[in-house]
Amino acid sequence: MSGRDGTATRSRRGQVVIPGGTFGMGDHHGDGNPGDGEGPVHEVAVSGFRLDATTVTTAAFATFVKDTGYETDAERFGSSAVFHLAFRGEGADVLGSVVGAEWWLDVRGASWRHPDGPGGDPVPRANHPVVHVSWNDALAYCAWAGARLPTEAEWEYAARGGREGARYPWGDDLDTRRRWPLNIWQGTFPTHNTVEDGYLTTAPVKSFRPNDHGLWQMVGNVWEWCADWHSPTYYACSPREDPAGPDEGTAKVMRGGSYLCHHSYCARYRASARTANTPESSAANIGFRCATSAA
Repeated sequence: MSGRDGTATRSRRGQVVIPGGTFGMGDHHGDGNPGDGEGPVHEVAVSGFRLDATTVTTAAFATFVKDTGYETDAERFGSSAVFHLAFRGEGADVLGSVVGAEWWLDVRGASWRHPDGPGGDPVPRANHPVVHVSWNDALAYCAWAGARLPTEAEWEYAARGGREGARYPWGDDLDTRRRWPLNIWQGTFPTHNTVEDGYLTTAPVKSFRPNDHGLWQMVGNVWEWCADWHSPTYYACSPREDPAGPDEGTAKVMRGGSYLCHHSYCARYRASARTANTPESSAANIGFRCATSAA
């Protein structure tokens, strides 16, 4: 990966300057699910930009809501998705579960204020990533903050931290003998988490070492919304310069995996991994970070 002006540097407002450059975007190892569209690997040139060093925290989102009176999609709909082992509430609050993924409960009253359901404390985990935010909610926050969501190409370029073709932001190996490098599932999914990394659900946004750009937890912890519409065939026709995704679609790109990713089910805690969800969707493992264009 080549940068035009050296390594990343810290900028104002908790963002990191990501120097422009080129990289091979996509799955270099054949690890991905073909349906996700992680290939073919293709050269992309990204202009310099700035990216939040961490995902947006619950505390930061609370400031936005206090300032604007904003109501999230989950609050308007009256429910959101909570992982079954984290649910705190009464059985009557469970409106159903996801067919084929019964560990996801549709919980009445779950929102960014009550991430585990209405039985939990209101607005806990101030320094954790805000969750139960839809793509629409993330866009509203970015507009308030004078920012935007990163494109998928910007996100992957930044996540790699200068490590061309590596599986993870730190290299190719997931070596957990000394310490866990990220927040994902350990044990038997979805029934037993040994919590070897210290967290059943989200971790504080600076719990693990940042990558070589100084960006914290680009993989694991929570999925992160990107600006782009998703298409599994887009890489075959993507432009080389600053691609911004298809012109239209039904779902928006999410990147980075989450605390629920496990090799037996969802090994998407890799730099090239991608998935998508509809713009109004929310869950207890979806958050975001903001980007700004270079001046």
